[in-house]
Amino acid sequence: MKQHFNGDAYAQTTNELTARGAQRRKLLSIFGGTAVAATIITSCSKDDDGPSMPTDGIDLGSGDPGILNYAYALEQLEAAFYTQVITTLYTGITASEQALLTDIRDHEIAHREFFKTALGSAAIPGLEVDFSKIDFSSRDSVLATAKAFEDLGVSAYNGAGKLIQSPDYLLLAGKIVSVEARHAGYIRDLISNGSFADSTVIDTNGLDKANTPADVLTVAAGFLKSKLNGSNLPTS
Repeated sequence: MKQHFNGDAYAQTTNELTARGAQRRKLLSIFGGTAVAATIITSCSKDDDGPSMPTDGIDLGSGDPGILNYAYALEQLEAAFYTQVITTLYTGITASEQALLTDIRDHEIAHREFFKTALGSAAIPGLEVDFSKIDFSSRDSVLATAKAFEDLGVSAYNGAGKLIQSPDYLLLAGKIVSVEARHAGYIRDLISNGSFADSTVIDTNGLDKANTPADVLTVAAGFLKSKLNGSNLPTS
């Protein structure tokens, strides 16, 4: 059955998830009302042929539902990461950092839950993550991973945009990628003030970079116990 984008439902979900902290967390807002991975991402973007698409594991599907499941998988990964960040706060975290990272967690949960609802019976199951490479007690480790995930998420939506057929889904992707870019800018400035739009993510034309689903799934696999099969995703 074809699923339809419901912007009102998405806005309601995001508003509910951020209501409890809205008064004190104003720098980032939900619209309507994702050092190891970074190295892998860079190497993927330089590979002319790119990695081969995995052909085993959980089938993401084809067409627009496949692209939505692809996005849903990434949002599951990001939501799980930020949930762990807030559950086990890193040493020396400031009140401002905690508040804003909590906002990001809530955004990613909202994205995850919206895709789950929109996909209905076509949604892939919940994924099992593997964060063994991350030291959640270390600010450097957490922020480096957050930077990698956010840059990956932005490049994933940018790369998938041309594969989406439905104007409604393309609108949704545009709204979400803008939020992911806000996250990426904030995380980058936490690491190094003023690096929010440096040359590692913005090209000489002033455009953000894009990665194919094959590239992105290769990176995501390093943080997942569940295996994803993207072989049926559209490529053009």
